[in-house]
Amino acid sequence: MSTTFYRNADVDGFKIFYREAGDVQKPTLLLLHGFPTSSHMFRDLIPHLSAHFHLVAPDLPGFGLSALPPREQFTYSFENLANVIARFTEIIGIKKYAIYVFDYGAPVGFRLALAHPERITGIVSQNGNAYEEGLAEGWDPIQRYWREPTDSNRQAIRQLLTPASFRWQYEHGVADTSVISPDGSELDIWFMQRPGADEIQLDLFFDYANNVALYPDFQRYFREYQPKLLAIWGRNDPFFLPAGAGAYKRDLPNAEVQMLETGHFALDTHAETIARAIIDFMAD
Repeated sequence: MSTTFYRNADVDGFKIFYREAGDVQKPTLLLLHGFPTSSHMFRDLIPHLSAHFHLVAPDLPGFGLSALPPREQFTYSFENLANVIARFTEIIGIKKYAIYVFDYGAPVGFRLALAHPERITGIVSQNGNAYEEGLAEGWDPIQRYWREPTDSNRQAIRQLLTPASFRWQYEHGVADTSVISPDGSELDIWFMQRPGADEIQLDLFFDYANNVALYPDFQRYFREYQPKLLAIWGRNDPFFLPAGAGAYKRDLPNAEVQMLETGHFALDTHAETIARAIIDFMAD
């Protein structure tokens, strides 16, 4: 087990906080978190993998300890998140890497793959969706906002930003919630209390429609480049259905698909299982 380092990178004037562990001579795995969390979600996974990989886990712009510029200075879209993370990888000098994508990390990571397919050595998708059949009913109020971008529909999805909603996302679908550490949800709640953070997240909810519009492009990338892909999924996820995991095999016949008896934040219950699956998958 190696030491985890906590660093900041200056990405063209934009501060990106990241965790780094492992030998830089070993294959790099770029860990991309989702909503509403940060690289903190990888705290249990990193020690299991650090003997095998060079690990880099950034906080996305507007999340965690990375810069949170006001909306007037930075447009919070997934395209811009991906652009900043692409420059981040260049600035810290990682030229080839596999990606671990979770939730919001999927449209960010898949944009990196579209822009620079030669850099991607493999994909681990943990509840990271790229197919419409993977969208659960939990997306209904957000999709209503996409179709009718009124203030009332925007305010209706604000309920997804409450402390109770954050805790629910961690606990839903977990048989014994006493195994879920409160650290993750409490940290997410703290970050959400920063001025302007709620409006930024509402902007990203709205922009997620552009990710769905890119699904055919992501799928075309899979078909053309045939990257190694492991889809490892919490089957009780209220946002991304198991059908989204199985759909990868339509474009990637050699993809591995594994289901775990847990919810959205599968690392909080199955970090060691997921780590072993990644080690075995990357060794093949």
